[in-house]
Amino acid sequence: MRGNSLRWWPAALVVVVAAAVTAAAAGDHNFHRDFDAVWGKGNARFQDGGRMVELTLDEQTGARLQSKDRFLFGRFDLEIKLVRGESAGTITSFYICSGGARHDEVDFEFLGNVSGEPYLLHTNIFSDGKGEREQQFVLWFDPTADFHTYSILWNPHNIILYIDGTPIRVFKNNEAYGVAFPTRQPVHVFASIWNAEEWATQGGRVKTDWSRAPFVATYRRYNVTNACVWDATAGASRCAGGGWMSQRMDWWSWMTLNWVRMNYMAYDYCADRKRFPHRFPAECIIPIGRT
Repeated sequence: MRGNSLRWWPAALVVVVAAAVTAAAAGDHNFHRDFDAVWGKGNARFQDGGRMVELTLDEQTGARLQSKDRFLFGRFDLEIKLVRGESAGTITSFYICSGGARHDEVDFEFLGNVSGEPYLLHTNIFSDGKGEREQQFVLWFDPTADFHTYSILWNPHNIILYIDGTPIRVFKNNEAYGVAFPTRQPVHVFASIWNAEEWATQGGRVKTDWSRAPFVATYRRYNVTNACVWDATAGASRCAGGGWMSQRMDWWSWMTLNWVRMNYMAYDYCADRKRFPHRFPAECIIPIGRT
C-alpha cells in the first residue's frame, strides 16, 4: 500500500492515512502510561521509567495488564523473559482480545514446567467467539535466559505469529469458505501471569510448587507503532500507512514456517483425528499456502 493512499475497509471502517499519528511515537511506548493493571495491581512492578514491567505470581494472586487503547488491525511486538527455574502450573501470556461472548482473541501462552524441562508455547485464535484452534510448540531456545520478541501481525488478510521475526503460525482470512475471521471488533493488548495448575503442566499432573514463589516474568519494548488505534466516537480506526496492512506470507516465510512445524510443533488441532473423527474444521482442509 502506497504511503499517500487513503483506504477504507468497509466491513471494519478502517481508515489508513499515511500522515496520521494516532498512537504514541515510535519507541515511546510505556507500560505505566499505556496500560492499566486490571488484576493483581500490587504484583505489577514498573521499572526503567515504565519501559519495563515485572509481573509476579504468588499464592494470593497473579497480575494482568490491559492496554488503555483498543486497536483494529496492527502489528504488536513485545519482548518477554519467562519465569526461571521451577515454573510448573504457571502461565505467562501476551494476547489481544476484544472481550464479550463473541470475542476475537489471539494468544501467546507459555506453559511452565518443572526445572530442566522446556516451556510449551500454547497458541490459540478465536473469531466471533469460536476458538479451539490450539497449536503448541517447543521453543528452540531458553526463553528464561534472555528476552525474546513475540509478535502478532493482524491485517485484513491474515494473522501471523512470530518469534524473533520467525513465523510460527498463520491463520488466513478464509471468510469466502465460511470461516469467521476477526475484522470488526477492536481489541485490547494484554500481558499476564497466573496459576493454571489444573491443566498447564503435563495435563495438570504437576501442580504449582508454592515454595518456589514468587514467580516473575519480565516484559519490555512494547511496540504498537504499526497498529490502528480505535476511535470509538468515529467508529473507525486510523493508522499510519505501511506495507504491514497488506502483508502476507512470501515463499521464504512459508519455508521457514514449515521448518518450525516439522521440528518444533508439539500439537496441531488440524491433525487431531481423535478430537475430529469425522471432519476437520474448514480452515484445516483449505490448502494453507493458497493466497
